[in-house]
Amino acid sequence: MATIPENPLILIDGSSYLYRAFHAYPGTMSNGEHPTNAVYGVMNMLRSMMRQFSSERIAVIFDAKGKTFRDDMYPEYKANRPPMPDDLRCQIEPLHNMIKAMGLPLISISGVEADDVIGTLSAAASKKGMPVLISTGDKDMAQLVDENVTLINTMTNVISDREGVIEKFGIPPELIIDYLALMGDKVDNIPGVPGVGDKTATALLQGIGGLDDLYNRLDDIAPLGFRGSKTMAKKLVEHKESAYLSYQLATIKLDVELDVTLDDLVKATPDKDQLISLYGQMAFKSWLNELLEGGTGVVEADEKSGRAISSRSGSGAGKAASIAEAPSKAITVDRSQYETILEEDSFNLWLEKLKKSEVFAFDTETDSLDYMVANLVGLSFATAEGEAAYVPVAHDYLDAPKQLDRDWVLQQLKPILEDSTQAKVGQNLKYDASVLARYDIEMQGIAFDTMLASYVYNSVGGKHDMDSLALRFLQHPCISFEQIAGKGKKQLTFNQIDLEEASPYAAEDADVTLRLHNHLNALLEADEKLNSVYQDIEMPLVPVLSRIERRGVLVDDMLLGTQSQEIAQRLDELQAKAYELAGKEFNLSSPKQLQAILFEEMGLPVVKKTPSGAPSTNEEVLQELALDYPLPKLILEHRGLAKLKSTYTDKLPKMINPTTGRVHTSYHQGVTATGRLSSTDPNLQNIPIRNEEGRRIRQAFVAPHGWKILAVDYSQIELRIMAHLSGDKALLEAFRTGKDIHAATAAEIIGVDINDVSSEQRRRAKAVNFGLIYGMSAFGLAKQLGIPRGEAQHYMDTYFERYPGVMQYMEETRSQATEQGYVETLYGRRLHLPEINSRNGMRRKAAERAAINAPMQGTAADIIKKAMLLVDEWIEQQQGEPKVRMLMQVHDELVFEVREDALQEIERNIQDLMEAAAELDVPLVADAGHGDNWDQAH
Repeated sequence: MATIPENPLILIDGSSYLYRAFHAYPGTMSNGEHPTNAVYGVMNMLRSMMRQFSSERIAVIFDAKGKTFRDDMYPEYKANRPPMPDDLRCQIEPLHNMIKAMGLPLISISGVEADDVIGTLSAAASKKGMPVLISTGDKDMAQLVDENVTLINTMTNVISDREGVIEKFGIPPELIIDYLALMGDKVDNIPGVPGVGDKTATALLQGIGGLDDLYNRLDDIAPLGFRGSKTMAKKLVEHKESAYLSYQLATIKLDVELDVTLDDLVKATPDKDQLISLYGQMAFKSWLNELLEGGTGVVEADEKSGRAISSRSGSGAGKAASIAEAPSKAITVDRSQYETILEEDSFNLWLEKLKKSEVFAFDTETDSLDYMVANLVGLSFATAEGEAAYVPVAHDYLDAPKQLDRDWVLQQLKPILEDSTQAKVGQNLKYDASVLARYDIEMQGIAFDTMLASYVYNSVGGKHDMDSLALRFLQHPCISFEQIAGKGKKQLTFNQIDLEEASPYAAEDADVTLRLHNHLNALLEADEKLNSVYQDIEMPLVPVLSRIERRGVLVDDMLLGTQSQEIAQRLDELQAKAYELAGKEFNLSSPKQLQAILFEEMGLPVVKKTPSGAPSTNEEVLQELALDYPLPKLILEHRGLAKLKSTYTDKLPKMINPTTGRVHTSYHQGVTATGRLSSTDPNLQNIPIRNEEGRRIRQAFVAPHGWKILAVDYSQIELRIMAHLSGDKALLEAFRTGKDIHAATAAEIIGVDINDVSSEQRRRAKAVNFGLIYGMSAFGLAKQLGIPRGEAQHYMDTYFERYPGVMQYMEETRSQATEQGYVETLYGRRLHLPEINSRNGMRRKAAERAAINAPMQGTAADIIKKAMLLVDEWIEQQQGEPKVRMLMQVHDELVFEVREDALQEIERNIQDLMEAAAELDVPLVADAGHGDNWDQAH
């Protein structure tokens, strides 16, 4: 009975898998354009191995292109092999991409074969006493078997340890090379010794020994008595050179130079979005559906999988594990039916179609992703599935008579686009609305957005761009922008793309968007809560965010320039001080040099290691070391300031729009798991406020003359939501009576009057309050407060005694998440937790922490969005010259420009509106502040 130890290093002979898979489906599988049989077969075998054997250590090894050292040694090596079939060659790259997307290390080294890489890795692992399981169909690998290395045959599922090799070949692993040298190999064109077959080779090796023994004892061969034994010595002498050449050719190298270590050969988290894309392209429908239905791409070992398998059993199991039913073909779209509109008559016919449509898909093509400078190049529409058209209006190479005038087209479309009763659907319509605003069209009737529909349906189900959604929900691979525009620096803008390629691409965007809408809308309408989040929160927010983005915020570039110079001076000072502490100059940004300084030269304790085994210098490690050592503390300060400088003080002045004189961020509704908005270019959510330098950056966000900056933010909103969701009586009472919640918590935990709570006691209670809603452990709390773990545990235990409703809420939430795979916000936003039932303890615990926090953070996100809708509606209703403008949303805060003469009234109105955005069992409090800049408003 061959037994596989726990967590072996699994080395998979990818090249062996490849040919096995290719011949398992001889030309029967394709995605409509290219063969996929080898990719599917290899993936199926890989998944089978991963389900059968539980291990985090794994690598897939393939032969590299080109010749190897064996070809130099013997030019006829593998000369009999036919060239790789074209139908197989074209599958190599997508297969490699798929394996990498699964999170599996893939190795391919030029000049050697996969066998040599496997041999080198297995020998190195065995030397360390590490168990190794090699998955291959190649008999040559038997030479690698030792007390730590075992084989599994991919074709028969037979496992061979040392005894298994002896049972199969009649000789131990150390004689396998001699066996191959005597027999030769017709497939690899290894010559061997003519007339020596399996039985003869076995008899020679069993009777005398390896090649050296045979040539030293030629006279002992004849008495062995096998057929041909009397003439065998003569044959061996005649073909001695061939025998030793064959020995060299058959010997697997154990010393290949590799750019990876054994520590690198661990599974990584699968790239779910990449897998969705690749499975869609290959039309692997069943695996695609696994991911679309909440799977993570992680393939885990079956609970019943055994590590003790008969060394000679399971002859049919390999085939069953390797071959499954082929997936069905992907849905295809007939692009030949799309229209390119170049004449007014055709355009007018489409205009009538649009007017009569209950809903139509709309998309713009532009020459930039920046909505503030993007010029309109063309527009596309779809009124029914398969019925789509593209109107080019600004392609560089089309003369005016050959494309319609942009101003004329927009003039005709303006009434429809501004008609609030005419429903439009798009993919990220906020961008299209912002582009149209540059042409004096204020888009109305923004009814549906496929990006947001997918996001609301499952925020963590994958990317929400159109190409990903088409693969996920329609199994349709769209024409990618790179296909028609190229990549990198030479990538064309849309106005430069040939119309024959531009038109199908653009029309397909509209067609696929409409198809996605029909599919996703049905899914959302089947769930009243989700549909309410989509229709009542996300969709109405689209035009609000578009207006905020286009309005922008005024930034003082002179002040930022001064700050940048001051930070540069401070960075120089810190660098000089670091050199002094280290006793030498080094690159503060180089992890490798920092490792050498901290751990080799200064002898600091190693807190954590990287996957490759090197001491880590990440921020968490440096923070821990900074408690006791000055250099790590200094490095952290240097890193923080350098990031501030590059991200804000240097960059913000360059982002000021020359036309508006303002900075215009982009808000993203479909990114975070919990429903919070994120922002980019610039990222307004990450400007630090806990240090002086970060607050000084906020000083550069200023109000124009005669105006003030008003900032209104929710006070302790997540704790208030916790009180509401948990229904804990003590928490509810504290908030209802307006107590300082952190002082109240400290009083409850310590058992003193709230007026006797010290500032240190309040600080600790605050850490407990916020730590618990983020799932912090006693270890994490102890680390944050700098107290013993036992003391931190006591704080937490006492907290739950005083607030039992919180404990009950957490337990019920964990249980609910485990049972149904998701949790919900107060308004029904669903937050999926794909790792909640993972066998990996760390992943499962992280999912449990997210389960507790997500309803609070998600509800807070819903409330701030509802507040934005209320405030925007009120602002839009104001008559005359505007006295208030909404500028920014940052976490639980809204920022405005307000006329000085109307400040007091507007401040109170906005506070009232924000506090009315939700009805909780505790008061919702919005704190307001104002000043000449954003920092003063706090």
